[in-house]
Amino acid sequence: MPVKIRLQRHGKKGKPYYWIVAADSRAKRDGKYLEKLGAYNPNTNPATVELDVDGAVKWLENGAQPTDTARAILSYKGALLKKHLAGGVKKGALTEEQAEAKFNAWLEEKAAKIQAKADGLSKAEAEAKAKALEAEKAVNEARIAAAAPVVEEEVAEEATEAAEATASNEEE
Repeated sequence: MPVKIRLQRHGKKGKPYYWIVAADSRAKRDGKYLEKLGAYNPNTNPATVELDVDGAVKWLENGAQPTDTARAILSYKGALLKKHLAGGVKKGALTEEQAEAKFNAWLEEKAAKIQAKADGLSKAEAEAKAKALEAEKAVNEARIAAAAPVVEEEVAEEATEAAEATASNEEE
């Protein structure tokens, strides 16, 4: 039975949400699967990926073939690296502890990169909000400045009318 690791679409129209599953390649896209390995939500920035790395490695070692998108996700979460390191352990090039240490170092580096991207996005969003606020303040000040001369002119006109009225009252 040829097994594929692929995405199974869920969610509503325009808001996809995917399960990462190991399924028979002959099964329908959203049909029967052998095991659910995780979930992928592309709607968030950065995309949210939950993956059972050990389960994915087990399926890869048993011959499951990931689709292109699933391969990218497995690489992103380190499942392909873990499979590679497990192959090195089987051949005797590494010990189990060395492989685990390399994998954990890679995970920490990857987490730092993801955190840096999230911080950059939040900083950019804060800067955009600050710029929008400054622009809005400038527009409001311009409106107030434009309205102020009209009010002053009306006050001046009323003052001149009042002065003319008092002058005509004095003449009488």
